[in-house]
Amino acid sequence: MPPKAKAGSGKKPAAAPFGASKSTKAKKNPLFESQPKNFGIGQDIRPTTDLTRFVKWPEYVRLQRQKVILHQRLKVPPAIAQFSHTLDKNTATQLFKLLNKYRPESKQEKKARLLAAAAATAEDKEKDAKKPLFAKYGLNHIVALIEAKKAALVVIAHDVDPIELVVFLPALCRKMGVPYVIVKGKARLGTVVHKKTSAVLAIQEVKSEDQRDSLPSSAPPRPTSLTSTMSNVVNGVEVSVATSLPRCFASAPRPLARPFLPPLASFKSLPHFRVGHLASKDH
Repeated sequence: MPPKAKAGSGKKPAAAPFGASKSTKAKKNPLFESQPKNFGIGQDIRPTTDLTRFVKWPEYVRLQRQKVILHQRLKVPPAIAQFSHTLDKNTATQLFKLLNKYRPESKQEKKARLLAAAAATAEDKEKDAKKPLFAKYGLNHIVALIEAKKAALVVIAHDVDPIELVVFLPALCRKMGVPYVIVKGKARLGTVVHKKTSAVLAIQEVKSEDQRDSLPSSAPPRPTSLTSTMSNVVNGVEVSVATSLPRCFASAPRPLARPFLPPLASFKSLPHFRVGHLASKDH
């Protein structure tokens, strides 16, 4: 047996081995005790987090997002860039109010009209042979109307895909002297003609009560041709092409013309102007 320590010698006995005695700590009792969660299998549910960057999106979603980024970062040709300059909201609202007056008849309305016409024919009554005024739709049909100069106004959607379907229409309208306007939403145009979408609409004539209405002229100029005068600037000279329009379109904003740049000599009078090897000490 190991010798016992003598009383008053100042030596302490050896400590107990590790784990033999448990230290008892005073348990705190706060107002809110911590209750850690266990996110193991079958345990607590993980909190919801934004996993957007980890989702494998469908291909069509990836393509349309990449297309938007490319349009922002690449130099877009003017023929395509013009479709990003649409009619302002107030003028577009008035335009669609006018278009809704010329909605094509639905199947039920057409059936009722034909039944009334058949009943009038059976009773030998004089029937009204006047052709109703409706908005025209269909790309091939409207191109034919523009080429025949029968369209009074052409409304083009800005989000047609592929854009090649309508990219030539503004140039064709300018060449034939037909006013056109680019608005937002092929689906919005589709609601006018009872379709899901419509790339382009056209109006041939308007009723006499609509001749008094006019689109607001206070809107800022945009690169659209909803006007009775289409203008262009060539070497500083404004060239106008008059078109025949109903009065309701006559006071709309004029199209945005190309800016006129003065000749190179006027720039040389500015300080610190140099043009390659043509610059001299006098400049």
